Amino acid sequence: MDILHHGAVNGVTGSCHELLINEQTSVLIDCGLFQGEDSKEDLSIKFDIGHVTALIVTHCHIDHVGRIPYLLAAGFKGPIFTSQASASLLPLVIEDAIKVGVTRDPKIINACLKLLKRRTVPVDFKTWFDLPCNGQQKAKARFQRAGHILGSAYVEIDIKTHKQSTKPNSTHRVVFSGDLGAPYTPLLPSPKAPYKADTLVIESTYGDKNHQGRKQRTQTLKKVIERAVADNGVVLVPAFSIGRTQELLYELEQLIHSSGSHSKWRDIHVILDSPMAANFTEQYKKFKYLWDNEAKQKVAKGRHPLDFKNLTTVDSHKEHIAIINYLSTRQTPAIILAASGMCNGGRIVNYLERFLGDATADVLFVGYQGRGTLGRDIQQYGPRNGYVFINNTRVTINAKVHTISGYSAHADQNGLIKFVTGMRKKPSHIKIVHGDDDAKAALANKYKEILGENVKIEIGS
Repeated sequence: MDILHHGAVNGVTGSCHELLINEQTSVLIDCGLFQGEDSKEDLSIKFDIGHVTALIVTHCHIDHVGRIPYLLAAGFKGPIFTSQASASLLPLVIEDAIKVGVTRDPKIINACLKLLKRRTVPVDFKTWFDLPCNGQQKAKARFQRAGHILGSAYVEIDIKTHKQSTKPNSTHRVVFSGDLGAPYTPLLPSPKAPYKADTLVIESTYGDKNHQGRKQRTQTLKKVIERAVADNGVVLVPAFSIGRTQELLYELEQLIHSSGSHSKWRDIHVILDSPMAANFTEQYKKFKYLWDNEAKQKVAKGRHPLDFKNLTTVDSHKEHIAIINYLSTRQTPAIILAASGMCNGGRIVNYLERFLGDATADVLFVGYQGRGTLGRDIQQYGPRNGYVFINNTRVTINAKVHTISGYSAHADQNGLIKFVTGMRKKPSHIKIVHGDDDAKAALANKYKEILGENVKIEIGS
């Protein structure tokens, strides 16, 4: 058994890991798109897929699934295993990825989506399923809830070993974390540590940082927005279409609901300007049974945390332009949620181009900004009134820039540590991936400090 990495090793995008089960069989865990500095990578599948018998998808963020069309084009013919909710989201994400990065030819798009549908095998959480293996080897896998976005999972894979030993048919368990969710987030329950792992491949996006707590985070959001709209300006929130957007809608509904009938919050427009995010929000409503108890209780009381009075959803490009023009000519408080989360494309770029130079505007970052992205540049140069280039035009940053780390959909350092320490049987080998160098090194040092020298800690390469 061995593990090869075809992405998300020297950064946080392009997740693709290959588990070699034997000489004739391997399975892929995710097949994601590169973004930011990593986007210079060639997207075509350069590694040998002759022995790849299956793809396992942990969740539907583009940096975990965006290269699937390239995998299919390379001749992959195996099943694509994923959770029920992820199977419902996957065609939406892949269609968007093809339109943005490959082609808008409907024939090619429909052919790819039909092939994707034939290959996709939805699986319930906590349910073992057999992995196709060549030769005498046997392996099975199951999904456990990861709490990152709707349908997200970490995957446990059991491989039967046939070594000449006192236990001739012993099992080696490999756990791939995918992306783990942060604790105490709205809508989805926190991930629970697996019972055991022999080998663990774990993400490290925030391996060197800890987030604000839920109460502190909500209060920070409240203060930032109240200060931001005091001058009747706009608040721009770049947010990923799946996960972050729905959590923010949930939190904003709560702030409006609890503000009192005469509060200024009652007059704030919340604008969701992303057809993709709107589609994913409908999926969140469809899979309400996956919500946590807090969210379910609100629904039981007649609340609609993802569909409330102050919320306006913008669909067409014509409406999108009209909203920008409207907000440009009228001083009215508004919160705009638009993709992409790292500002490297999507409708948020048009808002930034128009409002970044406006001193009454605010930009609120609630998630990780990858190296080489427009979001990271605004985050870095905004506080010093620097500038960025948008569509080849230099834009001075007069807007105020804020970052609330607590809204990250990723587990922080404490969460990544608890995922391991919560196991009854600790791993003997940990491979750290999906993080910047500092984050991976910091997490590795923490694991060494807590687990001692008996555990092999390896930074993926």
